[in-house]
Amino acid sequence: MGESVRIIRELQGYSQNALARRTGIPQATLSAIENGRVRLGVDRAKVLARALKCHPAVLVFPGWEVTRGSAA
Repeated sequence: MGESVRIIRELQGYSQNALARRTGIPQATLSAIENGRVRLGVDRAKVLARALKCHPAVLVFPGWEVTRGSAA
């Protein structure tokens, strides 16, 4: 999950400090999330998704693939 936060953040041109200002999540916490030391969690995923203009599922379920004809 943390890697997806980092990738999307970097693709959108935000530094950790800039994202911290946009979200109110401390930069140290963002770093810990991106490095897998702190769990993302649903509430943080929602806040980050709003700031990064993506759906929270993109952050919470990276690499999720939908297979036709199979139930989740």
